[in-house]
Amino acid sequence: MKKEEPTRPNIVFIMSDDHAYQAISAYDNSLIETPNIDRIAEMGMLFTNATVTNSICAPSRATILTGKHSHVNGKVDNVSPFDTTNVTFPQLLQKAGYQTAMFGKLHFGNNPKGFDQFKILPGQGSYYNPDFITKNEGEITVKGYVTDIVTDMTLDWLDNEREADKPFMLMYLHKAPHRSWFMAERHMQEYTNKTFKEPATLFDDHEGMPAAKVAQMKIDGNMGWANDSKLYPEVMDQLGLEEVIGFDKRRFEGALGRMDSTQRANYDAAYEKVAEEFIKQYPTMTEEDIAKWRYQRYMQDYLGTIKSVDENVGRVLDYLEANDMMDNTIIVYTSDQGFYLGEHGWFDKRFVYDESLKTPLLVSWPNRIKSGVVSDELVQNLDFAQTFLDVAGAPQPKDMQGKSLVPVLTGDMDNWDRDAVYYHYYEHPSEHNVNRHYAVITKEYKLIHYYFDLDYWELIDRKKDPLEQHNYYDDPAYAQIQKDLHQKLNELREQYGDSEALSQQYIDEFMPLAKEGKVWGVEDDILEPIVEKWENSKKKD
Repeated sequence: MKKEEPTRPNIVFIMSDDHAYQAISAYDNSLIETPNIDRIAEMGMLFTNATVTNSICAPSRATILTGKHSHVNGKVDNVSPFDTTNVTFPQLLQKAGYQTAMFGKLHFGNNPKGFDQFKILPGQGSYYNPDFITKNEGEITVKGYVTDIVTDMTLDWLDNEREADKPFMLMYLHKAPHRSWFMAERHMQEYTNKTFKEPATLFDDHEGMPAAKVAQMKIDGNMGWANDSKLYPEVMDQLGLEEVIGFDKRRFEGALGRMDSTQRANYDAAYEKVAEEFIKQYPTMTEEDIAKWRYQRYMQDYLGTIKSVDENVGRVLDYLEANDMMDNTIIVYTSDQGFYLGEHGWFDKRFVYDESLKTPLLVSWPNRIKSGVVSDELVQNLDFAQTFLDVAGAPQPKDMQGKSLVPVLTGDMDNWDRDAVYYHYYEHPSEHNVNRHYAVITKEYKLIHYYFDLDYWELIDRKKDPLEQHNYYDDPAYAQIQKDLHQKLNELREQYGDSEALSQQYIDEFMPLAKEGKVWGVEDDILEPIVEKWENSKKKD
């Protein structure tokens, strides 16, 4: 006799790394078509105001797992360790009778709690022939392309380890499209020959925005020629191009060194042509020409990695449909944060400006969420833990700080009342030189406080200035708005337990590490005056 499927819904949580919402065609089809990811929105709900609490990889993942802001769970940056005494929602789901599994990129730790099965990449992981830390097999190396492999593992678990009499929670976590954007062999010829639309702010001068002006995230100027733009080291030498970032050539050669002979031959067949064309063009290229070329190179590789993510998401959706599991399964597609695709001239994330603050969020739940719905509600990665616990009928710990999204998903808006969200970024001085800042965000405005190194305020009018190029903080026309936003910011900081004292505590924990050279990517001419300023402030204390 066939066992009946559980009535509590299964949960499939799909997360990519640094996947910009601009690179999902359900949001914007000007860069790429993602028909499989779009299927989730077609079946359910697409969120246009989904945000993160701290736009950087490991802290975002810690917030998702714990349902707590960075300053509460302690994982404020990529440098500090994750406090393993934190209780995570997978532990609680497992306790409530869910079978749990995780495949792909966690980013921190090697023994995630609350999982019956896991196979995770160590740290950032590798695109080709990656290593995995596993629950039952120790450390293994798997031949192939990481996006395909993570999907193979996921489908194998669904096919062979899933217990039909239990609901399950599956975390299916992609490395792609994280820097340095090595795409699958099958996409190299196509994507290295594509041309993409440039963003309106590719040559933004950041006038009136001091923190943006000093940030080191420019596609032309802060990207590596080898590991990022995929120019062979010998081509760099031939053209007299110096390393922009440390160990650029070594990292590039290390990535290629993971490939077998066939993979490397396919890579060279595509990228030698790229190099040859650049060698021909370079002597007559202006600075603007080079910036435009580097933008296209970035988009080709970045979007090429997303192509395989979309294909593999389709494989999982097809499996769920073929095995009659779709009706009782919540499917979430998101990213650990957004990413700049040339907006403001940038790559990377970290800032509270939209392209890094906002994350894609698409959710399907047949018979509970109407199909094809778009929501502009202010939701956050802070909310995932309580949402999953809610749908599972499991207790939601009182110290979790999010809100269950079930009312929004099901149209029960009488039980949803959020009008603002809180953001706080900590990792400075560090790679990309993005100053520490916290902010309150409403549907109409952002009030941002940069502190520690720089110390000033920005007020963004999200409706009037959607490209976020102007600071209205000192504009008399915004005096009442500024006052109201300050009040809301103070309320949120009190609600979530954040404070100046906590900010100082995290500065004091971080700065000795930065001084000792344990923080990646910060240049001496930036670091030294900040260290001096911090040390002088401690003497005064």
